[in-house]
Amino acid sequence: MPATAGSRRCGSVSEVPGAVPVPGTGQALAAAVARLRADGVGVVLTGAETTLPYARDRSGHDPGDVVFAVVVARSVADVQQVCRVSAEFGVPVIPRGAGTGYAGGAAATEGAIILSLGKLTAITGIDPDSGLCVVEPGVITSEISAAARAVGLRYAPDPASAAISTIGGNIATNAGGLCCVKYGVTRDSVLALDVVLAGGELIHTGHRSIKGVSGYDLTALFVGSEGTLGVVVGATLRLLPVPLGSVHTIAAFFETAEQATAASVDLFATGVRPSMLELIDGVHLSRIDDWRGSDFRARGAGLLLVQTDGLAAAAEAALLRDVLVRSGGEIEVTDDARRTDELLDIRRWTSQDQAPRPEITLNEDFAVPRHRLVEMVRLIEATSARFGVVITILAHIGDGNLHANLRIPRSELGPDGALPERAWLAADAMIAGALEFGGTITGEHGIGMLKRRWLRTELGDVQYGLQRSLKTLFDPQHLLNPGKVFLD
Repeated sequence: MPATAGSRRCGSVSEVPGAVPVPGTGQALAAAVARLRADGVGVVLTGAETTLPYARDRSGHDPGDVVFAVVVARSVADVQQVCRVSAEFGVPVIPRGAGTGYAGGAAATEGAIILSLGKLTAITGIDPDSGLCVVEPGVITSEISAAARAVGLRYAPDPASAAISTIGGNIATNAGGLCCVKYGVTRDSVLALDVVLAGGELIHTGHRSIKGVSGYDLTALFVGSEGTLGVVVGATLRLLPVPLGSVHTIAAFFETAEQATAASVDLFATGVRPSMLELIDGVHLSRIDDWRGSDFRARGAGLLLVQTDGLAAAAEAALLRDVLVRSGGEIEVTDDARRTDELLDIRRWTSQDQAPRPEITLNEDFAVPRHRLVEMVRLIEATSARFGVVITILAHIGDGNLHANLRIPRSELGPDGALPERAWLAADAMIAGALEFGGTITGEHGIGMLKRRWLRTELGDVQYGLQRSLKTLFDPQHLLNPGKVFLD
């Protein structure tokens, strides 16, 4: 769970001469590190000064006083050898991209090797005729979009973290984004994968063709598997044409987040599917005002950002604007590119807020059916009041994905950095509500460490067992990102 950083032995790996390595121990890790160095694999890091930056992700989860090593891979062959050595010595391997995840999926664990893929950054090919590109996992997502636009195409998934997250991390969690309401999530744009299995074998799943149904869909299985089934070392991605015509952006301010949510649901009665539909609550608007000297919060406590694109963008925006006005919104519509960027910066900043704050954030990202969204927002607000926890709301509201973020003052953390019990009780209440409304515990962040406690409740015993069996089939020694996703 989130905690403040303290002293630790991170990366303090020492070899014991003549010792027989026991799997899962410091001796096994030391022996594996020695083998990898002898093999000339990547860049091998030990010692707290060099390994500490790899200990955690953006979830705030503190792994505590753990010993681990880091291998920075420089090639697919490096990844294969790390997995072979891992299997030989019984050493866990934790694949890592940019460490931007919110669920603790890339956090270090005792005796593990953090396998950094951040140096595998090649865009190895773009095929404009077939509408696809081939990339390595360490490529920053926004760089794929830029490369595609140079040939008149686009990579449609647009996570708010696109400027800092890697495509490998996006694939690991099946990341969503601002444009998913119209263009789908990461899985919808992945055609094929290159994956290194637990024993070091390299397999190729999927097809370069748009269609293909040969055998089971292992590509879709690996997307969202959080590095527990294999290590993604390459991806073939679908590219789409850049929409013709202009983009129209609507900013609609409402008195409350609940009002804004109700208006977002009403938009779909027009038959228009917007290319973006995002919600920002009043707390975030206040923080944006502090950041940029604006006055957004004075205009309301709920902001909808709506976009339409394509040749019919203007007509569609007009239809949506009318609904928003009737719903009580204060409306701004623009097709100016600079103003559009300013408005989108508001949403992106709320996800990447790095301003120093005396708080820990527990990021929830459940999703519910669209017709239950208003009830879910009410439940979040009631939960905040019931447990005395500040909960802020951001949402990919168009596809029902709500980020309800619990803000806990650092002064309320336990001596070991633990969250107060009322924070977990509040999270339990929201998760229970999301499941009752027919939703899911995570829309795009994944399970990682922080959501393991709720997975069996959503899946049920039979499906939970089946999924654990799949894990064992792909990873018989349970060495790939162990302790993540499944509680035991």
